[in-house]
Amino acid sequence: MINLFRQIGWFVATGCAAALTHWLVAVLCVRELGLDPLLANLAGWLVAFCVSFLGHYNFTFRHQRGPWTSAAWRFFMVSAVGFCVNELSYAYLLHATAVRYDLLLAMILIGLAILTFILGRFWAFRHKAGRA
Repeated sequence: MINLFRQIGWFVATGCAAALTHWLVAVLCVRELGLDPLLANLAGWLVAFCVSFLGHYNFTFRHQRGPWTSAAWRFFMVSAVGFCVNELSYAYLLHATAVRYDLLLAMILIGLAILTFILGRFWAFRHKAGRA
């Protein structure tokens, strides 16, 4: 049980670093480069993926990690699915609500964290079938 709490702690720390990276890159792309929020969101995700993968591979899921190429490919798939949910939700909510784009993005990033943990723990960083 202590290992699960430690893993959740690393997940939260890595996830916060990645979410902050994602959010900062997206906001800076809108403010400084004049990009549309949806395009800036893509840029933020691509940069944050690197932070997220390295943190989860080296800390969160280090005890169950397999070869990094396999983990990278699987985690990219998890992250890409999460990003698609993120982008579709973001696009819809940008037009359907009056919530500021930066606050809306922060709420969506927080909402996807649980999905990422579950898929990362039970699939992306899993070394052998039947082991969690």
